[in-house]
Amino acid sequence: MHQISTPPPEDTGSNTLGGSGVDQAYLALERELAVFLRRARASSGEMARAVHPDLEAAAYGLLVRLEDAGTQRATDLAAYFGVGKATMSRQLRALADLGLVTRAPDPADGRASLVQLTEEGRARFTRVRNARRAQYVHKLAGWDRAEIAELARLLHQLNVSAES
Repeated sequence: MHQISTPPPEDTGSNTLGGSGVDQAYLALERELAVFLRRARASSGEMARAVHPDLEAAAYGLLVRLEDAGTQRATDLAAYFGVGKATMSRQLRALADLGLVTRAPDPADGRASLVQLTEEGRARFTRVRNARRAQYVHKLAGWDRAEIAELARLLHQLNVSAES
């Protein structure tokens, strides 16, 4: 079973306050999340460029959402990612200009638009996503499958908590 590298025990106690009155467990969480997020941003940039050389790193997440959730309203995408309508509109326009998504009026509300991946967008995204999964399999080869599932569960729980 793979051991996840953690700070020394004196830094991880549950609700243990250090000499400065700061909960060391939350400091350790902040530190590990900062490293994880920095690496994730760099990885998203690489994957975005693999989908299309002119694709912005932030737009890769839009492709993930569209592949996973299917056709979406632009306003729902903006709400999901916590960005303004103008930002989402700009990102979707860039994706459409690259031929990766299409936008069409929402039949239920002509003021709204529905966004979906094009066949080209889906093919490019799938190729990159499959390569990324292969990297996960390689990097986590020493982990027990239950540990991988537990990490996914905990990350999901963190994401759900962040939504509320």
